[in-house]
Amino acid sequence: MSRSVTVYDVAARAGVSIATVSRVLRSPDAVRATTRERVREAVAELGYVPSGSARGLAERRTGVLGLYFPGFDAAEEAPDLDVFVDDPASVPPFTLAHDDGEVHPTSLFLDEVLRGAELEAWKRGFVLMIGVGRDDPDRSTVRDMAGRVDGLVVLARSVPDDVLARLSRRIPVVVLSGPPRGDDYDHVTVSNSEAMAELTRHVLAQVPEGARVAFLAGPEDSPDGGQRWEGFSQAVRAAGVGTDAVTVVRGDFTRESGRRATEGLLVGGAPEALIAANDQMALGAIDVLRGAGLRVPEDVLVTGFDGIEAAALSRPALTTIRQPMIDLGRAAVQVLARRLEHPDAPPAVVRLPLQILLRESSQRPS
Repeated sequence: MSRSVTVYDVAARAGVSIATVSRVLRSPDAVRATTRERVREAVAELGYVPSGSARGLAERRTGVLGLYFPGFDAAEEAPDLDVFVDDPASVPPFTLAHDDGEVHPTSLFLDEVLRGAELEAWKRGFVLMIGVGRDDPDRSTVRDMAGRVDGLVVLARSVPDDVLARLSRRIPVVVLSGPPRGDDYDHVTVSNSEAMAELTRHVLAQVPEGARVAFLAGPEDSPDGGQRWEGFSQAVRAAGVGTDAVTVVRGDFTRESGRRATEGLLVGGAPEALIAANDQMALGAIDVLRGAGLRVPEDVLVTGFDGIEAAALSRPALTTIRQPMIDLGRAAVQVLARRLEHPDAPPAVVRLPLQILLRESSQRPS
């Protein structure tokens, strides 16, 4: 049996130290291009495969980062699938169906964040472990993840404070979304309140004084939803809109909850404008308004928040606030990797910009 190729063989072939080989494999951007290329050529020529377990023992690291999300943005439960058939030839190669108009999971907010985190983890030589806290009241999923990863990214308020505090004593923690709360965690966030206030001012300028305005809020425990409500509230107060002209209904950030909330809203009559705390609920609202014979934007102005792909494809195109979803995931991994390298640095707060996209759904024809 031939001897396994080691890191020492690669270092000798490339004419560098084993530390340089390790840096090329783990953090290639930290090594000059000519040296990096020499090491990579040696790896390819020798067929070297790094031992993850050995490297982890030596560095006391796993090479794995964790990303923990709650379950509210996950796809609905999938039906049972039986892939075993008696006669494979009897299975048709395809079927035809009408488009159901649903927003499928590939366009959801958390999926884009996840994609950004995966890209950045891959770039930095880490593996990404994903945990979804659906039906996980005691947070056993995140507790289990914490014992398997070098650091953890969690969505704000998805883990109870006491649990998060215990986890952070073992591994670095980055909190994604939601405002910093004076804690010792690194935070990656956006300006939810300010952007929602500006969008609300735009909407109020399109409707007559005294017009009825509805706000479709998110879950009560959502920090992003809370900030968006604050921005809306500030704008309507500053505009002198009376409380009797504002109606608040609540959903859970899904399109179906937007439909249900809007159906209840229409019992008291249609508002002149409906501002939703996210795009999926706004799209659900448009479904119901259209079904009730109301036109958007002629009868009701509608806006969302997040900037998912379905918002641009809806008819009319949905006015929204685009979150840098992929960049949020990338920034969270960047901050976590930096924390691993500099464990004693003070807590960091990274705030990414938002972009208001004014489209047809909020532009009342003159």
